[in-house]
Amino acid sequence: MQVKVKICGLTRTEDMQACAATGVHWVGLVFHPASPRFVTPEQAARLHNAIPTADKGGPLRVGLFVKPTFEQVAATLNQVPLDILQLYTDEKTALTLKHQTNKKVWLARGVARTEDLPSDTSFDGYIIEAPSQKGDTRPGGLGRTFNWTLTEHWHAPAPWLLAGGLTPDNVAQAVRVSKTRAVDVSSGVEERPGIKSALLIEKFIKNSQKGACVHQE
Repeated sequence: MQVKVKICGLTRTEDMQACAATGVHWVGLVFHPASPRFVTPEQAARLHNAIPTADKGGPLRVGLFVKPTFEQVAATLNQVPLDILQLYTDEKTALTLKHQTNKKVWLARGVARTEDLPSDTSFDGYIIEAPSQKGDTRPGGLGRTFNWTLTEHWHAPAPWLLAGGLTPDNVAQAVRVSKTRAVDVSSGVEERPGIKSALLIEKFIKNSQKGACVHQE
């Protein structure tokens, strides 16, 4: 079983190119101004143009939005042909945006207990990560892990990615324990916020597959 990898929070063309060269399945662009990895639609368009499109062997483009309006998403899509929308919002808004944009939608969900795991089959995928905590200024894993055993026996309603606090050093264990088939990383492969390391990306991908090998034994 191959574990698919998403690298999120890309801000530089050289990092996009490193992702494409190493066979990353998805690249994530953050359209949330509060994030240190925020890019404008204009910047995202330049990043998009730096690598082959998915139909030519490049990674799929994922756009991360936090409580967006249709107008914001539509304006972004007008400049960047995103393949997937990763949304931090409620289910009703996410479903409306899915229908309005005719794009695949991944819904992000923080998980502290098994009851938090989603069961709605309306979406194309889920990002499963640590729940938000008091004082957080933005959503997301924020470099925090959670109890990976919570997903071990989960019958997911859609494909999902494990996120939050993943690094080259812990991703093999995360894959082995959680039984995920896809992982999402941002800060874990960075030199500093928004600046990725090609060496860490390569190591992360390699180690993610080590966890998958245990599934097959």
